Amino acid sequence: MKILIVGAGSTGGYFGARLVQAGRDVTFLVRPARAAALRATGLQVLSPLGNFAVVPKLVQAGGIEQPFDIVLVTVKAFGLAAAIEDFAPAVGPDTLILPVLNGMKHVDDLQARFGAERVVGGVCRVSTTLDDQGRIVHLAPMHELIYGELDGRSSARIEALHAFMSDAGFDAKLSKQIAQDLWNKWILLASLGGICTLARGNVGEIAATEGGREFVDAFLIEAVAVAVDAGHMPDTEALAFIGRTLKASGSPLTSSMYRDLMAGERVEADQILGDLWARARRADFPTPLISAAFIQLQIYQRRRTAG
Repeated sequence: MKILIVGAGSTGGYFGARLVQAGRDVTFLVRPARAAALRATGLQVLSPLGNFAVVPKLVQAGGIEQPFDIVLVTVKAFGLAAAIEDFAPAVGPDTLILPVLNGMKHVDDLQARFGAERVVGGVCRVSTTLDDQGRIVHLAPMHELIYGELDGRSSARIEALHAFMSDAGFDAKLSKQIAQDLWNKWILLASLGGICTLARGNVGEIAATEGGREFVDAFLIEAVAVAVDAGHMPDTEALAFIGRTLKASGSPLTSSMYRDLMAGERVEADQILGDLWARARRADFPTPLISAAFIQLQIYQRRRTAG
């Protein structure tokens, strides 16, 4: 099987480098500047599990000449529309598109463009970043990639995908409930991003304030209500994990959305909070905290664009 990885940033680059290291046939779709850097230095990974480097096979938009078996989409959600047009020539009648974006809107967008039958669900759990030399820094040993058919069924194609991803230097998991996995991650990310954005602090700082834990619970209740309306109520274990994560005393945890906000970068507001708010609005129930966080981020984005 041949895989096209859309993006060679910290996430796509990490999993792609592991696959290359394991001998898989991997091509990265990258922008010109990233292509030039990777040709000069290779794809370098700094990891607590051991540093390594690979020589990546690269292609740029307009240079895809045939379909791939798998397209792994790892771009930021706000870059998806442009990425779709770039990788469209790689999608054939038997191609599997495996996105690992946040939220659920990307699933709707990909299915609308390529057909529901082309898209499977994916969730990644990895902490990585790019350093100032363009190297991928793996910040913690966790590196999990989860995937499955969105309707939970077994299929020959998902088993083939699982075989391709297994024993490749990271934890590969085939899930029979990937849609619920996606919703669980969305609830966590939306709640974490929302509370950090509104409170302008990390999890531990929020938990230490008077009313902080009640504030977290109220935000989480709104996010869960949207999931329940969509038919994706998290189980007791998942809810307990999310609650512990969001209210842990002394935790330095913040969301990437909050970190991007504080750094003056573009944020995934529409995809993580805006889509959640829109779903609640269609269901006609109030989500004042989600609304407040989304309104604040809309103002930030417009000021940033205008500036």
